[in-house]
Amino acid sequence: MDVKLKLLRFNPETDTEAHFEEYTVEAEPMDRLLDVLHKVKWYQDGTLAMRRSCAHAICGSDAMVINGENALACKVLVKDLAQPITVEPIRGLPVIKDFVVDMEPFFAGYKAVKPWLITDPHEHEPARERIQSPEERAVFDDTTKCILCAACTTSCPIFWSDEGYVGPAAIVNAHRFIFDSRDSGARERLEILSQADGAFKCRTAFNCTAACPRGIKVTKAIQEVKRAALFGTV
Repeated sequence: MDVKLKLLRFNPETDTEAHFEEYTVEAEPMDRLLDVLHKVKWYQDGTLAMRRSCAHAICGSDAMVINGENALACKVLVKDLAQPITVEPIRGLPVIKDFVVDMEPFFAGYKAVKPWLITDPHEHEPARERIQSPEERAVFDDTTKCILCAACTTSCPIFWSDEGYVGPAAIVNAHRFIFDSRDSGARERLEILSQADGAFKCRTAFNCTAACPRGIKVTKAIQEVKRAALFGTV
């Protein structure tokens, strides 16, 4: 079958603004959109720029706006997309070229919430791994699934207008440690997320939950972080 594409192209060396270019590619209904984009790049236009890596919806490299919605190009099948298939870079981040965006503002929010295990400095180094029950793990299990694709954060209308906002992905990764029974940094992270650019900027639009390719209940996690900050329920 022929697949018709409308790709939003931008090359800072030659373009003053982004513009759509159209392509037609032969593909199978069960092909992934990433396969189709590869055919454009490899056989029609080698200047097309995009990020991709594992092609198995694990690395999160190829998040794009596909027919108006954030998704991973390696996960979406041709048969499920209306044609012409419109592809744009994820929103709210500076475009470097075509579908490649500058991820630094996204990762700045991620780093700001200290997304690593913080142990009690007064605790002696344990002789074995820190034990955790299945019930304790279940509290934050959902937010361990994040692959840092930025699909949730770049679907957020608050982030579009204010790149200072840490964004949904940062809050999800803070949640993963705030509710970890082995961690001692919950209060520190909650103080960070209680600041002006933190969790309380969220307006519960649910765009982030809909955009997550891993099915994380992003809005629920943000609300749990807000409650913990307000009521100290960790």
